[in-house]
Amino acid sequence: MDSTLVIRSPNIDAVEVSWFSALCADDYEFLGVPDGRLRSSWEHCRDLVLTAERSGFNNVLLPNGYVPGQDTLTFAGGMAALTERISLLVAIRCGEYHPPMLGRAIASLDHMLRGRLTLNIISSDMPGLKEDSETRYRRSREVIEILRQGWTRDRIQFEGEFYRFDLPSDPVKPYQQNGGPLLYFGGTSEPARELCAEHCDVFLMWPETEPMLAETMLDLSRRASRFGRTIDFGLRIHVIVRETESAAREAARRLVSKLDNSIGQQIKHRSQDSRSLGVVRQDALREQADDEGYIESHLWTGIGRARSGCGSAIVGDPDQVVAQLQRYTDMGLRAFILSGYPHREECELFARYVLPRLKTCKLAEAQGRIVPDPVTPLTTGTRK
Repeated sequence: MDSTLVIRSPNIDAVEVSWFSALCADDYEFLGVPDGRLRSSWEHCRDLVLTAERSGFNNVLLPNGYVPGQDTLTFAGGMAALTERISLLVAIRCGEYHPPMLGRAIASLDHMLRGRLTLNIISSDMPGLKEDSETRYRRSREVIEILRQGWTRDRIQFEGEFYRFDLPSDPVKPYQQNGGPLLYFGGTSEPARELCAEHCDVFLMWPETEPMLAETMLDLSRRASRFGRTIDFGLRIHVIVRETESAAREAARRLVSKLDNSIGQQIKHRSQDSRSLGVVRQDALREQADDEGYIESHLWTGIGRARSGCGSAIVGDPDQVVAQLQRYTDMGLRAFILSGYPHREECELFARYVLPRLKTCKLAEAQGRIVPDPVTPLTTGTRK
């Protein structure tokens, strides 16, 4: 069996560095203690994106959930008019939207952003609906295949288990060429890995030990090769950086200093993915940590006590954080989606201490998705 990791962007000597906008009630000064100042209002979430853009981040993740906050597509449309450089990584839960109209919404956003759109494909349960993972991923595969047809063919002609269409593709043509917006995807289960290997562009992992990450990357690389494809890899992780290591560790302790574990569990299970295999793996990782919650020298698992999904943070001084990111880059990662608490303050700290020391890029630009003067039905294509 081939033990060589193959990635799509081996010759890119830069990484895409993204921040996070807390659209889904996920901003705290003290984890688990609701603070009205940090509610997911339009103003607060808008300011997080604008802070990330001003600070020099390449992209920003806009999550999807069913809690008080901002609807992802609606919020992205509002931010398209307010941003100039940063890309938006818009989370799409497959099945929530009728696929042709989802394609039309994506095309509209991509044109509004002039190609600054990336998509995070998610397949967790829809609010009020419980399905097995195999069903959810079969539906997701159909949604992606319909979008791909619309982006690359003259017609959408699809017959599947969930959807059947024969439609012209002009209404869903994106601004980005050569395959449409990049698809970012995360999932640990067998059907999730197969879906990513066949259809997606960037496999996003949650924090685990370096050997565990390397094993996952090699597995996805092998799976993609069976489809004649290559993919890139990214890491969704929190960060706590301060001038000294002791100050960073103290900031981590302070973050959970008022956390009631029962409240933490309630917060975790508000999420639609709180019982997924990936979250179970995050919980198991935390059980193996030392008394302060560290599983590796600078990987702290305490955030997972009150958060579903990504549950760990890089904690350290600027040199240590840069070194850890470089270790991940040397492993083959090409994208980092970062966050911290409170999100705006931690964004500014990372931008001050670490971001200027990283060579960064936008993967969509590096991979040729954004071309000068694209011809589409909404630009200069023949109007029919």
